[in-house]
Amino acid sequence: MTATHGLGTPQLASSELLRSVFRRHAAGVAVITAAQDDRPVGFTATSLNSVAAEPPLVSFGVGLSSSSWPVLAEATHVGVHVLGEHQSELAATFARSGADRFAPPTAWRAGPEGVPVLDGVLAWLVCRVVARVPAGDHRLVIAQAIAGDPTGTGRPLLYHQGRFNALRD
Repeated sequence: MTATHGLGTPQLASSELLRSVFRRHAAGVAVITAAQDDRPVGFTATSLNSVAAEPPLVSFGVGLSSSSWPVLAEATHVGVHVLGEHQSELAATFARSGADRFAPPTAWRAGPEGVPVLDGVLAWLVCRVVARVPAGDHRLVIAQAIAGDPTGTGRPLLYHQGRFNALRD
């Protein structure tokens, strides 16, 4: 006999099922940035992954309907910023449609390759884009780290059940 504790009735796969399942998956929060003609763009991502150590590769997903996509579609370099638990407002700003994401109080500077680098984050990388892989209504961007700083302090910001959260002790 097989235990079925916690198993409900299976549902047919749908976008709503996927969203419901991933609301239960806690994910780290990052902000991805890029620039084109000195115009910075950025968005909040919970899809950041480490892909390989040699060479140092990361990946993230970006929606084709994102206001950042036209720049990211052409960008040769991107910034990847790991947010701290104190940065839920920054995460919300970069997630909000139509927001002026780089206006004060957002603190940033031009980093390596002219990529916008956010101040006060736990860690950041500037990466060279090596691939953009079609994935439904998104693109999976794969990028190789070329510079960064892992020395920020604090604990990571998480996204769970549709809200930004902090780790609990």
